Amino acid sequence: MFSKVLIANRGEIAVRIIRALDELGIASVAVYSELDRDAVHVRRAAEAYLIGGPAPAESYLKIDRILEVIAGSGAEAVHPGYGFLAENAPFARACEEAGVVFIGPPASAIDAMGSKTRARELMQAAGVPIVPGTTEPVATVDDARAIIDKDIGYPVAVKAAGGGGGKGFRVALQASELQAAFEGAAREGERFFSDATVYLERYLTDPRHVEVQVLADGHGNTIHLGERDCSIQRRHQKVIEESPAPAWVVDEQMRERIGKIAVDAAEAVGYRGAGTIEGLLAADTSEYFFLEMNTRVQVEHCVTEMTTGVDIVKEGIRAAAGEPLSVSQADVRLRGHAIECRINAEDASKKFAPAPGRIGSYVEPSGPGVRVDSGVRAGSEISPMYDPMISKLIVWDADREQATRRMLRALDEYEIEGIKTLIPFHRALLATEQWAAGSTCRELLEDAEWLATLSFGEGVGGAGPEPREGEETVEQTYTVEVSGRKFDVKVIGPPATGLGRGAGGGAAVNGTAPAGTPRR
Repeated sequence: MFSKVLIANRGEIAVRIIRALDELGIASVAVYSELDRDAVHVRRAAEAYLIGGPAPAESYLKIDRILEVIAGSGAEAVHPGYGFLAENAPFARACEEAGVVFIGPPASAIDAMGSKTRARELMQAAGVPIVPGTTEPVATVDDARAIIDKDIGYPVAVKAAGGGGGKGFRVALQASELQAAFEGAAREGERFFSDATVYLERYLTDPRHVEVQVLADGHGNTIHLGERDCSIQRRHQKVIEESPAPAWVVDEQMRERIGKIAVDAAEAVGYRGAGTIEGLLAADTSEYFFLEMNTRVQVEHCVTEMTTGVDIVKEGIRAAAGEPLSVSQADVRLRGHAIECRINAEDASKKFAPAPGRIGSYVEPSGPGVRVDSGVRAGSEISPMYDPMISKLIVWDADREQATRRMLRALDEYEIEGIKTLIPFHRALLATEQWAAGSTCRELLEDAEWLATLSFGEGVGGAGPEPREGEETVEQTYTVEVSGRKFDVKVIGPPATGLGRGAGGGAAVNGTAPAGTPRR
């Protein structure tokens, strides 16, 4: 086992990895940008090193500088977390060449799965079902039109070969939309992944996004830990995940089938460590298709940990150290139901607009079956330079209905003041009939009128008088009492004078909002 590991990441995943290392008796080394000098992961690690400026390209993506710190600190291995360099094959290869263990799959596996066209070709050869479409890049719009007319039909998805996270993804519902979709996907592919190559897939209408967690070691053991349903998405980015999928979506027979598909896919590329096979479950036929493989620990790995009791991060570290998995397929048992809400600094009422800023008061929920993975505290700055995620709120209970109630309770307890978050959105969505019925809720996430009702304090109080032109405005929160009930009311207007924080003069007021009252 390693004695020292460097974490090439920041935020909540860096803290999560540090905790796993602590429990394994391994010293942790953090890296940080100038913007993260006072970050939680920096304070939490045994050692920490400045690697560059605020922009990711100046710090968390700077391979040479990270390798320098690895050498200088004496770390034997590096954990990339997710994002940044986590699925960067040149980084994994550079670590291998420097004699440093990359905690993840071999660079060859990252290469194989990094290109969506190459991955589709490999999966098809291995007998893994893929969404009907091309396995080779499509060079021009005219070529795309010919292929669609002959083999795929409309609607069709045009995807960047190196894409992910909703980037480089366009849909053409009919022939007249193809050119814009093709050019848009290629443009985003070049911008975000330095690869303008695109391919085509049949566009499935309102499918379930069901993924399978896999673990593999260097001793020939590959297992799956069941599925996660990640169908609640906006612009193809996940906001709520759960495990297992609702029983009416995935039964035991389906679970066994897609689990085998996932294991076959991992073995086809010689996988090692923690990875996820993402797939689409067709709503009308219940066909399951391979979508892509994420060659890293997944953001939503926590819900699987809650239902299986398996520490996915530790298993990945052990596998990288050359140890066998501590669990076999026969040991894996799903118990209860877990739900995760991504708590992002975004304003759902404004089409999920980013809402960076400094956190004021910060109180995490607790109690039975509640877990918060975060990398912030009161005073932390949520910068537009990085991902807007503040934390992940995860709950577990005996079944989906009870887990939903527990999540609503935890959301009510969660206090994050000074910035806007998705807490009002999560509270509203989890209370809908669509969620209770196990819908993908896609129509809600695209309903601008419904989203507009989720602004903080909606239905509780007005916005106050309009400020005069040129006058400074601030957002203030007041606690008022009506008929024995207390409400928090947001007012945007001229700054109050002569008032202390408890009277509403600060950025926000502490206190517990009544059920049904959105709270930032």
